[in-house]
Amino acid sequence: MDLTITTLEGKDAGKVQLSEEIFGLEPRDDILQRVVLWQLARRQQGTHQTLTRGEVARTGAKMYKQKGTGRARHHSARAPQFRGGGKAHGPVARSHAHDLPKKVRALALRHALSAKVKASDLIIIDDLAAAEAKTKLLVSQFANLGLENALLIGGSEIDANFKLAASNIPNIDVLPVQGINVYDILRRGKLVLSKAAVEALEERFK
Repeated sequence: MDLTITTLEGKDAGKVQLSEEIFGLEPRDDILQRVVLWQLARRQQGTHQTLTRGEVARTGAKMYKQKGTGRARHHSARAPQFRGGGKAHGPVARSHAHDLPKKVRALALRHALSAKVKASDLIIIDDLAAAEAKTKLLVSQFANLGLENALLIGGSEIDANFKLAASNIPNIDVLPVQGINVYDILRRGKLVLSKAAVEALEERFK
């Protein structure tokens, strides 16, 4: 399939041929969901933890004698039923990450790219570069291109001026091509790829 390449100023810069195997698939929601859940699970800190009865700072002595009081038989005040006691079956610090085959992750990335093409939300820019780090200028260029909520993917290195100028714009994310991922593609409305990013993706999935 052929897509038109534009410049940041909105001018025509030729056409690029996109691979059907990367950008022309029929998107599958189940595969996309699996990878999004995998990514979010890896992001979870998993630092939530409560104290068990063996960890609370309280005496372990028997509360009162076993017989003759007419009360229930208790031992330590660390037991979960008492105020200040340990928590029974509480959360423990752990990793929420789980395994997902590399082939599934790679397939999901292609489906995410194809989903943007199918929704007409993919824009190809010849080069993501700015002569100076001026946010105001970049905002006006994005407005002309209709970019209010977008993920911009550059080559292996992002132009320093462009990165600085774009960092202050809300709902705009800028990543190098090696940082492209399913979650960030789907969470933004538009996907903007530089020519270098398209070439790198074609080479990656060759």
